[in-house]
Amino acid sequence: MPPGTVTSDFATTPDVLAAARANLSSAVWDKLIGGTESETTLRRNRLGFDSLAFRPRVQSRDAQLDVSTSFLGHPLRSPVMISPIGSLHAFSPDGALASAQAASRFGTIAFLSSASRAGFEEVAAEVDAPMVLQLAIRGDVDWCAEVLARARAAGYKGVCVTLDTARLGRQERQIMNNRRAQKDEHPFRVGLTWDHLDEIKQVAGLPVVLKGIATSEDARIAVDHGVDAICVSNHGGHSVDHGRAVIDILPEVVEAVDGRAEVVMDGGVLRGSDVVKALARGARAAMIGKLQGIGLAAGGAAGLASILEILEDEVMTCLELLGVSEIDEIGPHHLQAARPVNFPGELSAFPAASEGP
Repeated sequence: MPPGTVTSDFATTPDVLAAARANLSSAVWDKLIGGTESETTLRRNRLGFDSLAFRPRVQSRDAQLDVSTSFLGHPLRSPVMISPIGSLHAFSPDGALASAQAASRFGTIAFLSSASRAGFEEVAAEVDAPMVLQLAIRGDVDWCAEVLARARAAGYKGVCVTLDTARLGRQERQIMNNRRAQKDEHPFRVGLTWDHLDEIKQVAGLPVVLKGIATSEDARIAVDHGVDAICVSNHGGHSVDHGRAVIDILPEVVEAVDGRAEVVMDGGVLRGSDVVKALARGARAAMIGKLQGIGLAAGGAAGLASILEILEDEVMTCLELLGVSEIDEIGPHHLQAARPVNFPGELSAFPAASEGP
């Protein structure tokens, strides 16, 4: 492992989960683990992973195990990146700064929202590591151009535009806690078109990642418009209800992209085995959102770095037992459909965890 190896006080992710739960109010816990309306999409994200079994090979490794990869030309210690979340301060007082510090300490890329606290320029001034700015659109193309100029000046290596938040999904756990419906809409974001995205790409001066692609049709349009990377995502079950599991969407998007852009995924990743299944279905890396919040709530930057370290160990263990030496060797032949063992709850990857705080 590289010199920046993290030494964790946590032995397992359920240990981190227990610490996070103890530090969060019921309302913030619901915000972290809940989903939209019936939470069907949220549960399908887990069900998708749980419905795939591995086909391990034995005695087939012929080199030292290497789980490193890259994204947009930047090295990743393992195939896990940090998802953009605008409300990270709800889980840790240091907010986005803690996420960026954890990513830098471990050796991966953090996607930071332009709406997060601390401000994205402040974070860049404190952390010397490659980061991608998620553009939380609050204005027109001129507004986007001004924010992106600041991002370039701050040293960001890419811009991410999230496509599935024209309107917030009705997250009923939060509505019941707050006793009011959520409102976070902007006319330009609601009316965003492919032509607008072309204009944003022209003024970006940075590689462009589109997050929220969930069909092969949109993937083809995206690469035809020259995007550099696609993040297959259903917003962790926080967007449309009754959507498909991200792991089930991946194959058709990878096929449609056909190597013209890098493909990563975000949605329901809680274990290293989930990451390996995403790789087997064609993703370059997986991103963590819920686990990010859990790590931050448990111990700020150190808690999230621990999550990254545990995931890395789980990925390495899984790959070794599958009989491969490098992540590029993983493919669809390592998977087959299987009946899920656990009921697909939001924490079903941790069967010992109860559902309530």
